[in-house]
Amino acid sequence: MEILQSAHSYLAYVALAVLFIAVANAILGLIQNRMFTLEKDFRISLFALIISHLQLILGLILYFVSASGFSAISQFGMSGLTPAARLLALEHPLINIIAIALITIGWSRHKKFMEGNKKFRSIAIFYGLGLLLILSRIPWAQWFN
Repeated sequence: MEILQSAHSYLAYVALAVLFIAVANAILGLIQNRMFTLEKDFRISLFALIISHLQLILGLILYFVSASGFSAISQFGMSGLTPAARLLALEHPLINIIAIALITIGWSRHKKFMEGNKKFRSIAIFYGLGLLLILSRIPWAQWFN
């Protein structure tokens, strides 16, 4: 289980970096009013989608096998959890699932458009919202201890 926890932790750095690159690329594409290319823009967005879904899968596996996930809620109930435990057991997974759903919606929407501006706008908005939600629910205290 420690291997899975480490993989989830280290993959978070990669996922955050790739999501940031995808959002920055989409914003730059909007500002520069350029065409959406398959070689660069499509691949960056797709890689961000894939890596975020992989991170979600690892997180869900951890949630159901870890003592600080689902079993903590079933054992102590919501009132028995400290704020830090509630973050790990409820807020972190729930908000990150919503974030991945937004990223997926952004990916699906961008495929419906033909114009580069609309593609970039869809990715910038939905991937950006997903990135903000992910950043809001990272257990930062664990990273700095």
